[in-house]
Amino acid sequence: MSRIAANPLDIVVGKPRCSPPCAFVLIGATGDLAARKIIPALYNLWKERQVSGRFVVLGVGRRPMTDEQFRRSALDALREHSRSRPVDEELWSALAAQWFYYKVQSQDAEGYRGLAQRLAGLERQYGTGGSRLFHLAMPPETYGSVFRGLGRAGLAQPGGAGAFVRLVVEKPFGGDLHSAEKLNAILAEHFDESQVYRIDHYLGKETVQNLLVFRFANAIFEPLLSGRYVDRVEITTAETVGMEGRRGAYYDAAGALRDMVQNHMFQLLALTAMEPPARLNAEAIRDEKVRVLQALRSPMGEEAARTVRGQYGAAAEGPAYRQEGGVAPDSRTETYVALKVFVDCPRWAGVPFYLRTGKRLAAKASGIVVVFKREAVRLFSGPECDVRGPNRLEIRVFPDEGIHLVFDAKVPGPAMLLRPVRMSFRYGSEFSSASPEAYEHLLLDAICGDPTLFIRRDEVEASWRFIDAVRREWDRPDAPPVIPYRPGSWGPQEADGLFGDPYTRWQPL
Repeated sequence: MSRIAANPLDIVVGKPRCSPPCAFVLIGATGDLAARKIIPALYNLWKERQVSGRFVVLGVGRRPMTDEQFRRSALDALREHSRSRPVDEELWSALAAQWFYYKVQSQDAEGYRGLAQRLAGLERQYGTGGSRLFHLAMPPETYGSVFRGLGRAGLAQPGGAGAFVRLVVEKPFGGDLHSAEKLNAILAEHFDESQVYRIDHYLGKETVQNLLVFRFANAIFEPLLSGRYVDRVEITTAETVGMEGRRGAYYDAAGALRDMVQNHMFQLLALTAMEPPARLNAEAIRDEKVRVLQALRSPMGEEAARTVRGQYGAAAEGPAYRQEGGVAPDSRTETYVALKVFVDCPRWAGVPFYLRTGKRLAAKASGIVVVFKREAVRLFSGPECDVRGPNRLEIRVFPDEGIHLVFDAKVPGPAMLLRPVRMSFRYGSEFSSASPEAYEHLLLDAICGDPTLFIRRDEVEASWRFIDAVRREWDRPDAPPVIPYRPGSWGPQEADGLFGDPYTRWQPL
């Protein structure tokens, strides 16, 4: 019997809060996502004593690299991207001793068998018990071959009694319904659905998670979120950046609809519109999210006209989209999209949901604005009350995470002058501790086996079914054109026309 090496992390980190011993296999360990998000998340989880000391990291990539080179590149990533800087050199020295690297090409069957042997040796050495979590941080076109490689090498099975194997898969999961179904079929050949954790980092953000608490733990708010009181719901995810690095080639094949609406925005929509789950567990919550996506009204005929596509032009700050690297010079790919959608269920009957997302917009912001109906009898409608507006519930995901309720109040003085005021909750001022990064929360959940904030197979397929229907309408000869817009603006002005009222505009975030 091989002797288990003493683990310095048992002293440095102490007892884990909940996570079991585990081998974390980071496939795509030399990529940008690993450097910016995953490596810093693992370091911070260790630093805050939220993962077991019996924990080993095996980075996997296509390029040749020694263990020591991988450790140095990981340290560089921490120095640049970790939320807790400067890096604790003593802690990192202990952690780095348990970080290793292995070279595998995605279609190399022999390489996966070698990976299995290397992993088994590390598990024996560090006493992880055969539990394994694979994280695929790599181009989505390689997913199918990686699924097969892991499965055929026996890596979909745990390395010991009572152990587990879990697979974290990044977005995008497919590029349409057909490709998503095909990937799901390959997965099902080698992994059980309970082992698969499709990740969307938006679901790890504190405000997004707080939607469940806000709605279902506060009796004063939940009854208001229905067609009886709500006029409309607006969901925005806006970015100031354009294409970065080599992203142009990917984005030109995807566009804003596939890149943002199919995943991030539909997750926000589902959490906003879902019914209360029967109980607070992963499957009950995900069941309700799926029902929302399945209830989306199919965009056909008149419904299909309720979309606006845009593409940013040139400005002093940067080139036009068609001039970006990797983008076709005659590209019709949308960098902005706005949609008007309906959830055909009793709670939301007749209530429009407006979604917009885009690149090179006026601000980096994301959030949800619930606009309530006006009062039935307008007692305060004189000219002195001209700045009044509807009551609003603003759920800010970024920046300045928090929840704000906007209502009218009287201005001090002799006149009956009304102005909108704000009742606010902000994470930054209400809680002294810093919010963990989204990936920290999600990776810890995956290690601990909690799939609540991960996306199930039927969620993926339901969202792609709607997106494909929109794309079919856009492919029609009489479809509305892609509209150019000025960088630094809020996108094409035509998006305001979705409201059907010349006096209604998108609510600011």
